[in-house]
Amino acid sequence: MIVKTTLLLYVRGEEMDKRVTGVMIYYYFVCKRKLWYFTHEITMESENEDVLLGKLLDENSYQKNDKHINIDNIINIDFIKEQKELHEIKKSRAMEEAGIWQVKYYLYYLKQRGVIGLKAKIDYPLLKKNMLIELSEEDESKLNEIITEIYAIKEQLCPPHPELKKRCMKCAYYDLCVI
Repeated sequence: MIVKTTLLLYVRGEEMDKRVTGVMIYYYFVCKRKLWYFTHEITMESENEDVLLGKLLDENSYQKNDKHINIDNIINIDFIKEQKELHEIKKSRAMEEAGIWQVKYYLYYLKQRGVIGLKAKIDYPLLKKNMLIELSEEDESKLNEIITEIYAIKEQLCPPHPELKKRCMKCAYYDLCVI
């Protein structure tokens, strides 16, 4: 049984939620500025076309499976197959590294809570491909470093400076970063 706990710390006189979610891991690899906005509850994705397409793909893929398994409001697994295999659905491989680390974090998080023997896959339904993901000891060490860096980003008073890249043009936060 997984016990739900929330750890709050005081940073600069304010409470800071110390939870790190799968989305935060994903954003860490996509854009640290986007991560900062997200951790400060500044969301811009509700009307973004690419995000809406991704949600539509998620809703219409793998409909036979129980989907969106939320654990502690920390990780949200797209679905789990009977063979102890968790799955994450992605639209494309454009942010593949971020997706890989997000899934590794799911395995890490569950392992920290005593759930072992899981396998994981990233499914790309539009490409009709999938990718097996495993968690190594080195990955666990790297995730510990990433979590520490995410805490540091959350604690910053202002977002990190933008690192404008080609992919930024499609980002839901583009106007906020550029203006």
